[in-house]
Amino acid sequence: MKKKGLFITFEGPDGSGKTTQMKILSDYLKNLGFDVVTTIEPGGTKIGRKIREILLDKENHDISPGAETLLFLASRAELVSEVIAPALKEGKIVLCDRFFDSTVVYQGIARGLGEKEILKMNLWATGGVVPDITFLLSVKVSKGKKRMYAADKKTDRIELEKDSFKEKIYRGYLDIAKKNKGRIVVIDGEGSIGNISEEIKNRVRAYLEKKR
Repeated sequence: MKKKGLFITFEGPDGSGKTTQMKILSDYLKNLGFDVVTTIEPGGTKIGRKIREILLDKENHDISPGAETLLFLASRAELVSEVIAPALKEGKIVLCDRFFDSTVVYQGIARGLGEKEILKMNLWATGGVVPDITFLLSVKVSKGKKRMYAADKKTDRIELEKDSFKEKIYRGYLDIAKKNKGRIVVIDGEGSIGNISEEIKNRVRAYLEKKR
């Protein structure tokens, strides 16, 4: 697919501040006059939202890693087809809260299904659509837990995983970032909201200027 727009994703462990930073960047780009589309994984479409309910429901604690992975891929395939690909063709900037890097880390690495295998499946599901920039907000497990507790956020099925699982996620993200230095920008997610947002804005601004 030929892309006229810009595709930016936000990744990181639970409590990393992805959603907050995506909202700040969206407002910033809109104020500059850009046509911005924001979406979330899993979800973002009617089908995706139904799949999200299944994936995050605490009652589904015994779902198999394989079924879990395929549900994420189904949601993602629909999101690309219905939202992301059309917006990029129209020259819009698409911001997505999580994308295939999450599945590579959570299912491929942390669940042990195989990093390369899961990446290949994701590229098939997305029709080869890859983010232009991925911001990885890196926070240690203990910090993420404190933030989640302070926010008094209702925990979902995946957020209830053991700390050992979350440590695998933390290390997994840093590992794939090293392998994708041209795309994944690692940001210290433990800094202040203002400092993090300024770094993200500067990176995006530099990318847009270079693209011109």
